[in-house]
Amino acid sequence: MKKIVLHASLTLGVIISIFPFYWLIVMATNDSSASFKFPPVWTFGDQLFVNIQKVFAEVDFLKSIANTILVSTISTVLVLFFSSLAGFVFAKFEFPGKNKLFVFTLATMMIPAQLSLIPMFIMMQQFGWIDSYKALIIPGLVSAFGIFWVKQYAEGAIHDDLLNAARIDGCGIFRMYWSIALPVLRPALAFLGIFTFMGVWNDYLWPLIVLNDPSKYTLMVALANLKGLHQTDVAAVMTGTLLGTLPLIILFLIVSRQFISDIAAGAVKD
Repeated sequence: MKKIVLHASLTLGVIISIFPFYWLIVMATNDSSASFKFPPVWTFGDQLFVNIQKVFAEVDFLKSIANTILVSTISTVLVLFFSSLAGFVFAKFEFPGKNKLFVFTLATMMIPAQLSLIPMFIMMQQFGWIDSYKALIIPGLVSAFGIFWVKQYAEGAIHDDLLNAARIDGCGIFRMYWSIALPVLRPALAFLGIFTFMGVWNDYLWPLIVLNDPSKYTLMVALANLKGLHQTDVAAVMTGTLLGTLPLIILFLIVSRQFISDIAAGAVKD
């Protein structure tokens, strides 16, 4: 009986999780009138390619995708590098003020992002970075959550004996990080990479504030232009959202396989 309840609960959870994607596809394959019908339309339509043509006609979709891939990739690589390096140092090395600095880093996570918008915008304006990708990438160079996540993982995954052996061989901190820590931290970095990439990809408010040139718009800002002042083509918005979601799904399928395989490899004990 417990197994039946467990499987039923899991099945219900999967259905609830998948339903928004199913509804997105249904709306993207029908015309806008389908979204106002009652009872709702539950079946796929034949308007997908018509809606795709509308999206490409109203916004520079491919350019916005390219912009978003560029910003998301650079941001993710930099966050992975700096967060993993800082997390490794916090986890395995002692230095004056370590605990206070780590507490201060965690405290920054408690500040709502909306409170920093105005000061951040003023800083970007003074640096001359408005309407530049530097304003999107550099403020998020280091992630407090990323440092915390890597530190917690590294404390249990990286053995002190490995680091001591590396010190005897004459390795410095960066060599230990590059040759010992990074291979061990791959599962943690896979998750952090997915988390960061999706966050940058889906970011709307900050790019809307700092970008003025339509040719530099990221995907979320470009899709917002599909909404009219008095009337919104729901089908076009849903189609644009579906097209913008596909790269994230592909990335997740690629990285999650690596993530699961690394977890499985790490679970094998002699």
